[in-house]
Amino acid sequence: MMMQFNPPKETKKHKVTNKAYVYKRLWNYLMRYKFRLVVALIFTILSNAFSLIGPYLTGQTIGAMENGVDFASVFLYGTLMIIFYVLSALLMYMISVMMIRISKAVVFEMRQDVFNKLNRLPIKYFDNNQTGDIISRMTYDIDTINQSLASDVIVLFTSFLTIIVSLTVMILTAPLLVLIFAFTIPLTIVLTTVLSKVVKQKFRIRNKKLGELNGFSEEMITGIQTIQAYVIENDVKEDFDVINAETRDASYQAGYYSTAVMPSVGFISNLSMALVGVFGGLLYIRNMMTLAILTSFTLYSRRFSGPINQLSGLFAEIQSALAAAERVFQVLDSEEEVKDTEDATDYDAKGGDIHLNDVAFSYDGQTTVLENINVEAPEGKVVAIVGPTGSGKTTLVNLLMRFYDPQQGGIVVDGKPVLSFKRDSLRKAFSMILQDSWVFYGSVHDNIAYGNKNVSREDVIRVAKAAQIHDFIESLEEGYDTIIKHDGTSISKGQKQLIVIARAMLSESKMLIFDEATSNVDTETEMKIHQSMKAMMKDKTTFVIAHRLSTIQDADLIMVIHFGKMIELGNHETLLENKGFYASLFNSQFE
Repeated sequence: MMMQFNPPKETKKHKVTNKAYVYKRLWNYLMRYKFRLVVALIFTILSNAFSLIGPYLTGQTIGAMENGVDFASVFLYGTLMIIFYVLSALLMYMISVMMIRISKAVVFEMRQDVFNKLNRLPIKYFDNNQTGDIISRMTYDIDTINQSLASDVIVLFTSFLTIIVSLTVMILTAPLLVLIFAFTIPLTIVLTTVLSKVVKQKFRIRNKKLGELNGFSEEMITGIQTIQAYVIENDVKEDFDVINAETRDASYQAGYYSTAVMPSVGFISNLSMALVGVFGGLLYIRNMMTLAILTSFTLYSRRFSGPINQLSGLFAEIQSALAAAERVFQVLDSEEEVKDTEDATDYDAKGGDIHLNDVAFSYDGQTTVLENINVEAPEGKVVAIVGPTGSGKTTLVNLLMRFYDPQQGGIVVDGKPVLSFKRDSLRKAFSMILQDSWVFYGSVHDNIAYGNKNVSREDVIRVAKAAQIHDFIESLEEGYDTIIKHDGTSISKGQKQLIVIARAMLSESKMLIFDEATSNVDTETEMKIHQSMKAMMKDKTTFVIAHRLSTIQDADLIMVIHFGKMIELGNHETLLENKGFYASLFNSQFE
């Protein structure tokens, strides 16, 4: 048995597939620190100037020994070389420190932008992308960009500066020898251009595979208890081995083609140096060049070729950073939730009367999930939603919360379309308790008070008692100040659910949504919670999704949904009398 693993779907492609666009976006981040960049640029120019004086002074030193040693000149040139090289090294150190600070600042803002962007993205984005892949973009991909910005940017600029200055000096001193590079430079450019496209694509595939691997690992680690309970560790291992092998092969391909660049460019560079030595020696023998000029030219040609080799080594890192930046900008360029209309107003939460008029919805635009849903939920009434798994119950809740908007029909609250309200204010008007309860790392008190500012300890204790969780909290070592570990792994699912229920009880919202809210508690506790929930639901419009029909017999209205259509509507007694789908479902549970 092989577990089904669905790799993350590709997000909508934007201009980030254009290399120039990626450069521009990265440059926009760097320009936020343009003063520091200008200072780093000036220091880079000075550092290179001091460093590039060295080959000239070396040539002069050799020239001072060509026809007998001129100790004064040798000492002068040697001293100047030491001074210039020391100044160059100090400036390069300062540049490195500045670029590290700039890169850290850029990465901080980029990661902040991504996190803020995620908060503005619709639920659809998270439905279509794995959590592990999203985390991979926030961590690994941004770290890759950080490494590139911290060193590659300054190396890139330094290399180009060195190449230009060295080439200029060589042309001025020995133009004949420069003709050698008229053959080697085009060869290098052609080689790097061809490999650039290949390497960029290979790194893009590698990063995607790493995202898939992270997504699969995150799913398996989260579900390790289920995996062990069903004794399918070997099956999971086989699936992991497949994805891990694909990631390994993609990483090998990226590394193979990227590492092939430097040796190839290095060979061309060494070939050019050999040609300089041969033809330069011939010119010296024929007295067409002095030893000082030959020495300086040779050193400048080495300086000229060195950055080319360095750039070829840098090439792989830059391609990796560009591929990572693509993935980051795909997140930043993803389509956000539809903005509120200009005339949208805050929902004042005074009523709670909800109408669904001919509501139809599809996630993918092809498969209909809900069709022609018509129901009136009067203010203060309890509406239960029942139906088989996959019938569209949770989708209906998503529409009420405006996580999605229907393609047809509309939802009206207190006589106004929900689109006329600001989305945030409408969501605050609901308290929502899901089957999968969520708690965060923090104290029990903070978890209950979450989303409710300026509440007292007395208020927290009051709702905890109502939710039947107070005695358990008091039994903890530090009571309400006890820290709940990450994702609530230090407490049971039932206890997490009770904390979430207490949190909802603390809210003053006019509308409630319970999606299998008591699914993780025992029957006795469930009955107690229902008594507390009845008090909480008083005068509040409430939607309850339940599979155990015994828990919703007192609902004012029961919607029966089957295959996305509302097939029955009424209270418990009426639906039993109709002897339809609800009656058969109810009787089957008690049989």
